[in-house]
Amino acid sequence: MSFLSRIMVVKSKAHFSAEGSRSPETFEGTRKRKTQQAKSRLALLMGTFVIAYAVVGGRLTQYGMASPEQVSSIPPADRLMASRPDILDRNGEVLATDVRTVSLYAEPNKIVDVDEAVEQLASVLPDLDMKGTYRKLSSKSHFQWLRRQLTPKQQNQILQLGIPGIGFRPEKRRFYPGGPTASHVIGHVNIDNRGIAGMEKYIDGQGLADLASVGMTSNAPLEPVKLSLDLRVQNILREELVAGKERYHALAAGGVVLNIHTGEVIAMASIPDYDPNNPVGALEKDNLNRMSAGTYEMGSTFKTFTTAMALDEDKVKLTDAFDASRSITIGGFTIHDFHAKHRVLTVPEIFIYSSNIGTARMADLVGIDAHKEFLTRMGLLSRMQTELPEVAMPTQPKVWKKINSITISFGHGVSTTPLQTAVAAAALMNGGKLIPPTFLPRTQEQADEMAEMVVKPSTVEDMKTLFRMNVHVGSGKQAAVPGFDVGGKTGTAEKVVNGRYSSNQRFNAFLSAFPIDKPEYVVLVVVDNPQPEKPGVGATAGSNAAPMVGAVISRSAPLLGVKPKFGPDGNALLTSY
Repeated sequence: MSFLSRIMVVKSKAHFSAEGSRSPETFEGTRKRKTQQAKSRLALLMGTFVIAYAVVGGRLTQYGMASPEQVSSIPPADRLMASRPDILDRNGEVLATDVRTVSLYAEPNKIVDVDEAVEQLASVLPDLDMKGTYRKLSSKSHFQWLRRQLTPKQQNQILQLGIPGIGFRPEKRRFYPGGPTASHVIGHVNIDNRGIAGMEKYIDGQGLADLASVGMTSNAPLEPVKLSLDLRVQNILREELVAGKERYHALAAGGVVLNIHTGEVIAMASIPDYDPNNPVGALEKDNLNRMSAGTYEMGSTFKTFTTAMALDEDKVKLTDAFDASRSITIGGFTIHDFHAKHRVLTVPEIFIYSSNIGTARMADLVGIDAHKEFLTRMGLLSRMQTELPEVAMPTQPKVWKKINSITISFGHGVSTTPLQTAVAAAALMNGGKLIPPTFLPRTQEQADEMAEMVVKPSTVEDMKTLFRMNVHVGSGKQAAVPGFDVGGKTGTAEKVVNGRYSSNQRFNAFLSAFPIDKPEYVVLVVVDNPQPEKPGVGATAGSNAAPMVGAVISRSAPLLGVKPKFGPDGNALLTSY
């Protein structure tokens, strides 16, 4: 037996000898100690698991409470597909709707060859910003928009390129079937389908934008929004404005057709305009909505309100007359007539001949304070309340003096919007009720609830008489439409250029109502700086704005349900051929 073997035998005997010498109490203590160690280890293990799960749960809660990270201003996928309600005209014709489309994105971390990817994309998208795209694809981000709202053809061509890291996300795009026909009323949306102008912005302001901001919108179809517009009349109005602007070589033109009993805007357009399918044109200064977002001195159309004021205040009767034989000098200014008669004029003659002198004398008779109060009552000096966001604030003198009242009486010194002018005129035709304009459907009962009486019924009858006379024998002859008995007032205002009135730049308007025996609609057309149609022909409102109104009425009246009347008693005339 080797030395090491002997040592092992001795140790083994010693071990068994020691075990044999332990008492039962020793064994019991050892057992308890081992049990306690096992329990401690189990508790430690369970504590470790609890802590680990608590950390994981806490982080998940933190991530859940945090706002989603926006990369390059990219909305979440559900917002890209969120629906907007269709916009319809009063007859159910679609003015705006959503169409499905796709947008191109890239995951730069998956792009293999940036140069090649940019060149391939440019072959399908020739107008692609190559430097900007290269910068995006070379970044370390995980998501970059490359092009929003592709056509199906473009999507198919890019798919065929098979570029790694390039993909498509579905979204919705706003589509306007009528293009620019009603662009200033309907408005447009931005690239993320959010309304930023016109009735599109109004719809968002009614709660749609708030729902979108908290992620409560969906791609389910929404209830359509119906407008008061009649697409047929809207198209007629725009066509006549475009034709008139070209015929008279004007800077711009605008018009509105208003239901005088409900305040509904049946049609409104301003030329030049833009295509909301490509809304970049909306930013151009010349494409301003002149009817509600622009203020102008409305010229002699304001004589309508001065005359109505004098009649309503019982200061003047239609049988009265005023001296217009010589000019009026006040505060260093001389007031004269454009077509001076140099004699005493009756009230109807003052209206028909558009006498500045006679109108100024009527305003002076009423007084400064009453004059200001009347125009305020008619809604011409305060910001108009309606759904359309683009509404300008009228301007007036800070302090009204006599010279101010005199010049304002014939349309100089106060600037207001053409739409407000039409609304105020409607009150002089509908029995004396001022009704706020609306671009949404409204019944006459609803209008009567919010209407405010501003003039007496007798004043309305007198103004209808003056309107009729001005078209039959006055400056509005070219607005006459057989069978529809049009009435109205012309306005030829000198424009302010470099702080002074210019004699060769004008802002013309024709304010009308029809049928004048029982008016239903007000039609207003404005023409900015028109030129003579041909040499020797004037450029007054009677020669351009008036015939444009006549064309609008002749084409749209039958569509509006206004029946023509012929002959003294309104019966059809029998003619032999």
